[in-house]
Amino acid sequence: MQSSPSNSVAKPWPKPWLLQDAKAQFSALVDHALRGVPQHVTRRGKQAVVVLSQSDFDALQRSAGKPSKDNSNFIDHLLAIPKRPPSKRSSPRLQGVQGSQKEKEAFEVEFPRLEITLREVDFS
Repeated sequence: MQSSPSNSVAKPWPKPWLLQDAKAQFSALVDHALRGVPQHVTRRGKQAVVVLSQSDFDALQRSAGKPSKDNSNFIDHLLAIPKRPPSKRSSPRLQGVQGSQKEKEAFEVEFPRLEITLREVDFS
């Protein structure tokens, strides 16, 4: 069972709180969270919740609401993928595709063929 530190400056817990300890020492858990140290609580041996201060939660909400320069959205990520050079031939599979030749070639993907040798099966 974890106990709260006896001095006035609380140190972060080296391991998560057990649920029963978190209930019994909720004030200490909140004090740690208010000092900027997220408090992890387990239930039945599995991570259950994280308790953090309101200011940390607000900062987390703000950062989640707007993409940063380092964290672009998924569509930008997909558009940044390098395209392979267009092939010289026109594929018959692209006959019904609308758009320019460049757009059509973006749909064309070639996969390597597997060489499979068939074996005889006796059904008698």
